[in-house]
Amino acid sequence: MQDQQNDQPSVSLDIVRQEIDALDAQIVDLLKQRASWVHQVGAIKKSENSPIFVPERETSLFNKLERLNDGVLPEPALQAIYREIISCSFQLEGGLDIAYLGPQGTWSHQAALKQFGKSCNLLPQQNFADIFNLVERKKVNYGIVPMENSTEGSVNAVMDLFMTSPLKICAQIHLNIRNALLGNVKKEDIKIIYSHPQALGQTRNWILKNLPEAELVETSSTTKAALLAKENAHLGAASMGCPLASELFGIDILEEDIQDSAVNTTRFAVIGYQDTVPSEGKNRTSLMIMIHHKPGSLSTVINTFKNHGIDLVRIESRPSKIINWEYVFYIDTDGHHSQSPLKEAIAEIKEHCSVLKIIGSYAEVEAQ
Repeated sequence: MQDQQNDQPSVSLDIVRQEIDALDAQIVDLLKQRASWVHQVGAIKKSENSPIFVPERETSLFNKLERLNDGVLPEPALQAIYREIISCSFQLEGGLDIAYLGPQGTWSHQAALKQFGKSCNLLPQQNFADIFNLVERKKVNYGIVPMENSTEGSVNAVMDLFMTSPLKICAQIHLNIRNALLGNVKKEDIKIIYSHPQALGQTRNWILKNLPEAELVETSSTTKAALLAKENAHLGAASMGCPLASELFGIDILEEDIQDSAVNTTRFAVIGYQDTVPSEGKNRTSLMIMIHHKPGSLSTVINTFKNHGIDLVRIESRPSKIINWEYVFYIDTDGHHSQSPLKEAIAEIKEHCSVLKIIGSYAEVEAQ
């Protein structure tokens, strides 16, 4: 009996709620104080013609929050809270316009929300070229484009646009792709599955195991697939794609996390004109090079990075589309191009390259 009494709360629910209400009032007051300082930051940036979005500053902030949190709060939840606080700050400083591959409800839309939050003006575009064009003409502040998927490889259409574009990668977003089966139909009644080719590729084995008789129909986007599935539910239609589409378009989630790879991740790039300074922690640099037609040129370039102790994270080739049988090499390395030893390595490989373009240096981030 005594043990049961000891287990009883020492305070009433009403008192606990009063304490929480008092804390909520303090939080709102602190947010208002923060907003007043943000206004001043915005005024200073405007006078100095400095960018509103400073990705290296954000990296430092999130690293500091992780240390302050000390594992008490769920890390993704804390980051999501601060993402919206930062998004509100962007608006207070003058606002940001962000172009992404639409329509709404795509994984690109999800990546835009993850990086810039709901207070920024997110503008869906029909294709990657339109995104680059809007940023290049300064009609929007930044664009968001997918670079590569961990299971399906690089997005070649995006890589090709970097050949002639003056834009740089300012930041990257790693997004875990957790595909969902969507439809206003019973799972056992599904006869057609709509989706983008990437999503169908990422769920190929799951479909063969669970819905082997379903007809697979490719669409221009996972959002288009969701809308078709909703429209043709009476025909037994469903779709594969982003769960965000369920919230936006009123279509049920029949099953979640159905991608074949548990670590299925897409790496997105934030593209713009600005150079970023080195962030604390790891940095990554993306290069585009064309090598002189001389024996051993490619091996010399690769060995230069090796001799400087620089890890090549990624290297792949693409046709130049300018001269037949000329190839462009895309190389991702550890480090920032303005710091040693990468700075010296880039200077050394220049003599072996007819073209050397630094697409960008930016903070390395982990998928969440």
